Amino acid sequence: MLSTGVLLVILTLLLAYLLTALQARVPHSQPLPVIGAVNDFTLTNQFAAAVTLADLRGRVWIADIIFSRCPGPCLKMTRQLKELETALPAISKARLVTLTTDPDFDTPPVLAKYAERFDTDTNRWMFLTGTKKEISTLGSSGLKLTSVEVKPDERKSDNDLFIHSTIFVVVDKQARLRGVFETGGEGVDWTIEKQKILAAVKQLEREP
Repeated sequence: MLSTGVLLVILTLLLAYLLTALQARVPHSQPLPVIGAVNDFTLTNQFAAAVTLADLRGRVWIADIIFSRCPGPCLKMTRQLKELETALPAISKARLVTLTTDPDFDTPPVLAKYAERFDTDTNRWMFLTGTKKEISTLGSSGLKLTSVEVKPDERKSDNDLFIHSTIFVVVDKQARLRGVFETGGEGVDWTIEKQKILAAVKQLEREP
């Protein structure tokens, strides 16, 4: 029998798939659907500074969820987000936001080192940590990014700690979730997905 946590992840991934399928049928010349609102939050970035929703209002942002000692897709996702960072126009005010599923280990210094590993633009890309409850609330409720801890007796390795979403989401200037995009998997062409994300960001930056 599936545990409640694993079932939650499966349901969230199914939701992400359905939202992605819906979005694929919406031409970017038309308004992107409003999927939901992102509630206020206070988390801590890689420089140990507080970050709130107010710091992101008025900007479009792309978000994901990973953990620094992840043995699975996290490195690939961070490289993909780095590609998006590089591809964003210099005049764009868009931001990139990475949440950690592993706040007990991913302290600000650890996240700073992880960010440095990928040569991230610290003026544009923030890595956020906080309490597990704070991250879960923002991730699951607002961003549809889910993480569930793997039980010790079910882990395949010492670092097999979490099952988490492998999607990128896009939030508009009014803190509303407007896009869900796959980063990999069967039938997913990252080159196409990347262009969709960049087009969504460009479109949302034109909105009031």
